[in-house]
Amino acid sequence: MSDKKERIRELVDILNKASKAYYSEDVEIMSNFEYDALYDELEALEKETGLVLSNSPTVNVGYESAAELVKEAHDSPMLSLDKTKEPAALAAFLGTQKGLLSWKLDGLTIVLTYENGKLVKAVTRGNGEIGEVVTSNAKTFVNLPLSISYQGRLVVRGESVIKYSDFKEINERIEDADAKYKNPRNLCSGSVRQLDPKITAERKVNFFAFSLESSEDIDFHNSNEERFKWLKDQGFEVVPYKVVTAETMEETVQWYAKEIQKFDVPSDGLVLLMDDIAYGQSLGRTAKFPRNSIAFKWKDEIAETSLTEVEWSPSRTGLINPVAIFEPVELEGTTVSRASVHNVSIIESLKLGIGDRITVYKANMIIPQIAENLTSSGNLEIPKVCPACGTQTVIKQDNGVKTLTCPNEACPAKKIKTFVDFVSRNAMNIEGISEETLEKFIGHGFISEFADLFKLDAHKEQIVNMSGFGEKSYENIIASVNTARETTPSRVLNGLGIAGFGAANAKALCKYFKDDFAAIRKASAEELTEIEGIGDVLAKNLVEYFANPEKSIAVDHLLDEVHLNVEDRSGDTNTLEGMTFVITGSLTQYPNRDALKAEIESKGGKVAGSVSSKTSFLINNDINSNSSKNNNAKKLGVPIITEQDYIEKFH
Repeated sequence: MSDKKERIRELVDILNKASKAYYSEDVEIMSNFEYDALYDELEALEKETGLVLSNSPTVNVGYESAAELVKEAHDSPMLSLDKTKEPAALAAFLGTQKGLLSWKLDGLTIVLTYENGKLVKAVTRGNGEIGEVVTSNAKTFVNLPLSISYQGRLVVRGESVIKYSDFKEINERIEDADAKYKNPRNLCSGSVRQLDPKITAERKVNFFAFSLESSEDIDFHNSNEERFKWLKDQGFEVVPYKVVTAETMEETVQWYAKEIQKFDVPSDGLVLLMDDIAYGQSLGRTAKFPRNSIAFKWKDEIAETSLTEVEWSPSRTGLINPVAIFEPVELEGTTVSRASVHNVSIIESLKLGIGDRITVYKANMIIPQIAENLTSSGNLEIPKVCPACGTQTVIKQDNGVKTLTCPNEACPAKKIKTFVDFVSRNAMNIEGISEETLEKFIGHGFISEFADLFKLDAHKEQIVNMSGFGEKSYENIIASVNTARETTPSRVLNGLGIAGFGAANAKALCKYFKDDFAAIRKASAEELTEIEGIGDVLAKNLVEYFANPEKSIAVDHLLDEVHLNVEDRSGDTNTLEGMTFVITGSLTQYPNRDALKAEIESKGGKVAGSVSSKTSFLINNDINSNSSKNNNAKKLGVPIITEQDYIEKFH
């Protein structure tokens, strides 16, 4: 019995640390699968032993909110929901009643208060009893009504979320791969709890109401569905739901299981709510759960397989991240063979070893994860040197989490962006080499400088046998590399990653020096500043770059691999000189925005990323859209023209 009580203490400590990391620090230190398994183990031990600690997560709800924002107590505690993974249990819970089955959204819960038709307060869930006041931030939610027709006091609970499509767009604007956000839930939590509402506004946070807590003098005919309909009438988006009975439960759950694959809002399950308000209230509550509703978590489809490799991937932050490679298995309708293991601590806790039999699943039916290790050999060796540069690795420990790092500041993996820019369309235009592919090649030591991209044939056997590659992929990459050998001085100059030098400056420089790359390398700062658009800072950056011995040698190696061709500038004119364009939306007559941008720049014009008072024209085929760029253009009086308008006006 003493061993079981000690295990209870251990589980409470582990689960509370995980909850604190998740709710207060927006860090996920274990998967949902692991948390649920440990929680269920703790709950069973508490029932068996009768021991329930005061800080057990089966008693307490959530975790204390951060101290940066003003705290405020909720009018009534915000309880967690009991949960099941069986549709039959949902049907049994509902019995003969009618219910509402809705998405369980994965964001940050918010309580809104309206008085006299105006939003007066927004408070986060916090620890269920005390939350943080985020009223100014809530007013920036993209779909939240600030004024409603109802003039009484209204309290509404709901989930603030960032949609997958918006999350993807936000991440695409971040060039640094390691600076990209990990998931919509963490980004939403951080966005809503910002001290500056302007930051919240940039994140496109949405609000979905899931509970009307209190209102005055409204007859909802004893129906939660009527509450939802009334909230819709007031202008709220409510969490999507379906009316169910015990008989229709299983087929409705199956509908949600298919729908989640394309649902744009993050969800980690379903919620079943009794429609009959009075009946639900009569059921009362436990210390932790209300009895009128229950959560459904997807029963993970688990497959058994063998671990064949752990790939250690160096990143630009210095972290060397482990990825488990296993024999391919079918999960939720797709074939998977890889799963992130995150850090050394998880490697150790799973006792991983090559050849181990493991079980894998998709968290929330989306993200592949290792569930458990069935053989637990623990024989996996942690790399002693960085696979990208050969420097001796260091295991760091921060807040109890061990990570493998490379201390070498000159490690090629820390300069991945320079390689991404080098192969990009506007630079060397090497098709088929993505950022992920570059990370793999650098991690395997195939690439340490630009010239190495033209020597990949020396690693044919390894590339062909790498996960995700094959003979055809290898041949396509080599063909793209060989095509890129015939290039121009401006493409090379743009690809080197010299601070401040993009495609336009590179072209202007090469045009001035008549494509004499040797002359560009020898140019003085004084000579460079004579070129229009090249100021003191850019001139200094260029001179310092070519004066650096290591970089100069790397350029020599690169020039040995390529042939520089003189550009044909016979069609260049300056008809667009002094004009600034912004391009947005999809194009139909140009292959892509870069092609249109290149044409504008060849005619002396400039292309900017955002609309300002200096913008001459906004090119958008959807002139009547309500996009931010269109709205800004209208406010500033900037003409909005279509692609065809541009062709007719400037060709």
